[in-house]
Amino acid sequence: MIETNSKKEGAILVGVVDREVTRWGVQDFLDELRLLADTAGIEEVHRVVQQKKTPDPAFFIGKGKAESIARMADELDVKLIIFDEDLTPAQTRNLEKLFDRKVIDRSGLILDIFARRAKSREARTQVELAQLQYLLPRLTRQWTHLSRQVGGIGIRGPGETQLEVDRRLVRKRIAHLELDLQKIEKQRNLRRKRRNEMFTAALVGYTNVGKSTLLNALTDAEVFIENRLFATLDATVRSMRLTSHEVILLIDTVGFIRKLPHHLVASFKSTLEETRKADLLIHVVDLSHPRFEEQIDTVNRVLHEMGLNGQKLLYVFNKIDAVESPSLVNAMRERYKPAVFVSASRGLFLDDVKEKIREIGHEDEENLHITLDAVDGEALARVYELSEVLDKQFDDEQVCIQVRTTREKADILRAFAKTRDATVDIRSDSGAD
Repeated sequence: MIETNSKKEGAILVGVVDREVTRWGVQDFLDELRLLADTAGIEEVHRVVQQKKTPDPAFFIGKGKAESIARMADELDVKLIIFDEDLTPAQTRNLEKLFDRKVIDRSGLILDIFARRAKSREARTQVELAQLQYLLPRLTRQWTHLSRQVGGIGIRGPGETQLEVDRRLVRKRIAHLELDLQKIEKQRNLRRKRRNEMFTAALVGYTNVGKSTLLNALTDAEVFIENRLFATLDATVRSMRLTSHEVILLIDTVGFIRKLPHHLVASFKSTLEETRKADLLIHVVDLSHPRFEEQIDTVNRVLHEMGLNGQKLLYVFNKIDAVESPSLVNAMRERYKPAVFVSASRGLFLDDVKEKIREIGHEDEENLHITLDAVDGEALARVYELSEVLDKQFDDEQVCIQVRTTREKADILRAFAKTRDATVDIRSDSGAD
């Protein structure tokens, strides 16, 4: 990655009012685009809103409006135009030719941020793969002027070199990266298998709502925190102690955002797999944000698209110290259940989070009393694999074990018992101690 100089690059932001989005809604989207741009080191110089029911196939906003923006860019001496929607390769080429400037869309901007934020080998591999898939249909002679630039927004990372090679080499690199991700996924599955017996909770939520701050507060971790969108990109796993004898795993993942392109979500499939395998999803919400309920809807929609809407969910409303109206807290307490209200940065009511997690973790458990042959090592190993052993006593040639496990694993243990000899006896008591 080659960084640009410290001076921020100026840009014109472009949004479109169509059948589904009002002018107020577009301004809201452009406010978020400005934050994304700021994260990428870009400064908004001006914004343009165009009303158009359907995108123009050649220029997206229409040739007349594009010519108007070109004149504006000359007057403001701006070298970068950012669109809040995804552009087709043909639209991008036509606009760049008309503007004689760099043009990037929302996906290109987010990819640039991802390239800056990726730290681990997995994240860097995922980002490079997503960038190459994004750039492949855009590799034409009309992009060669960018190869003379050193760095620059929208062409960071592989974009600086791959524009000079042919499509065959790019496809070869994509295939190589996909194989790398398969190997990384196998390693991740091995790590996940080793911690299978532990209860896991995954932090999800809109970007910049305080997930990493909450992770640090609950686990005494030292995860990087910055007041910008996508401050952290890699999945972070930390152990969290609920009580003196209960420890769970807490996982922080990449934040969601409105209009996050599907191919970007897909590129982080293996990272988000941590969320898919979690026993509990903790949806962190910035209660002080003026449009926090829209953010809740966005996250829930992405979770639904990932097939995660059936998992157990706990809402954690963060930043309550910045909320002026107590009635808002009461209203959200009634509307979203189960829910807790905290200030992660000030450490307020964090014990409520732990207690609620413990309560949810135990509500789907059974206590089993298992009696088996003391020399049946396979059966004993199976019991330890599928449950938490609470007590073990030897009686003549038998061992009596008291365990706690989920109902699903309890059913597996019962089925396993039927495959053993008659000395195996299982009786259960529902509920946790």
